[in-house]
Amino acid sequence: MTTVGTLINIHKVLVIPVVLGLMLAYGDWSTEAFVYLALHGTYSLLWLMKQSYYPDPRFAQKIPVGAGLLVVFLPLAGYYLTPYLLISRHVILRPYVFAIVLFLYIVGIFFHYVSDAQKFFTLRERKGLIEDGLFTRTRNPNYLGEILIYLSYAIMSMHWIPFVVLGAWVFGFFVRNMLRKDKSLARHAGFAEYKSRTGLLFPKVFQVAKESASHAS
Repeated sequence: MTTVGTLINIHKVLVIPVVLGLMLAYGDWSTEAFVYLALHGTYSLLWLMKQSYYPDPRFAQKIPVGAGLLVVFLPLAGYYLTPYLLISRHVILRPYVFAIVLFLYIVGIFFHYVSDAQKFFTLRERKGLIEDGLFTRTRNPNYLGEILIYLSYAIMSMHWIPFVVLGAWVFGFFVRNMLRKDKSLARHAGFAEYKSRTGLLFPKVFQVAKESASHAS
């Protein structure tokens, strides 16, 4: 037996060696390859730090090693296709593509790790709804951040396959978990009102504008 978290951590630990191995195998020491290494490498290191300082209790779930490799590690390994497609094809990116990638990655890192920290430390002090901070306008800022991070990687590959992999994770895992979370939170008083002013994934910014206009009048 192992845990879901252990399998995820192994995937993160392997990111830097895998990317460096691809760079060596294909002789690609370009700016594009090093930028990808820096982005995915720092994301993985931050993940390992997060799991050490404020772990997600869901990932403590026990699972047989064989099943874990099949349903956890193998799907995660699909993300290795992105650096493979980038590096093996020696992709050259225009400056504006770097700008888009870095914008999405930085915003994604902020939403992902800050919201996970807020959730962990808030729930440690009190149970119930979290309606402030990054959860003020979206009920799942952590998933939003993770999607933006992997979207930035997919863009770097300049290939359609990483977008399919990301889409499979979004609709096969993220959406399912978000809907399950809504069902669980529905038992708390005030959830209906909270749900009405927040987005499932994207912040409900139009609600903010509407309320601001109402207060101004």
